[in-house]
Amino acid sequence: MVAYSFQPRFVPAIRSGLKRHTIRAERGGRSRHARPGELVQLYQGLRTRHARLIAEPVCEEVWPVRLDLAGCVTIGIEIQTDLDAFAVADGFRDWADLCAFWRRQHPGVVVFSGVMIRWMPIVADHVTPEDVRRGGRGQMDLFPDPAAQAP
Repeated sequence: MVAYSFQPRFVPAIRSGLKRHTIRAERGGRSRHARPGELVQLYQGLRTRHARLIAEPVCEEVWPVRLDLAGCVTIGIEIQTDLDAFAVADGFRDWADLCAFWRRQHPGVVVFSGVMIRWMPIVADHVTPEDVRRGGRGQMDLFPDPAAQAP
């Protein structure tokens, strides 16, 4: 089983089922990415004492990906024509939000090649697309207590 860590801003999109993939650099050595059919563990804050499991979906597919912040995304051999839709599917408000995040997290990297790991749908949580567009900053609890929701 392979684990991936996410920042808090992505948790609502993952839990709602809107974000079904992650883009990562190739791994070297003995470390590897998930393979189709394997469970993946999605965490917020992995390797910290505040780590929280978001979900454990099954890896559906893994594709090579190339991001060019000048305005081009290629997944496998397919060029993405709607960059805003791609960015929303990756947990951002739009392409500009994705680019701003990328520039903060990876200064000086304008073109990136790696892999896109896509997982099977997660049963949607009580998160609306509007919550995701706001970046999860609404009045929702990112990790609701299931016992508190019982009638």
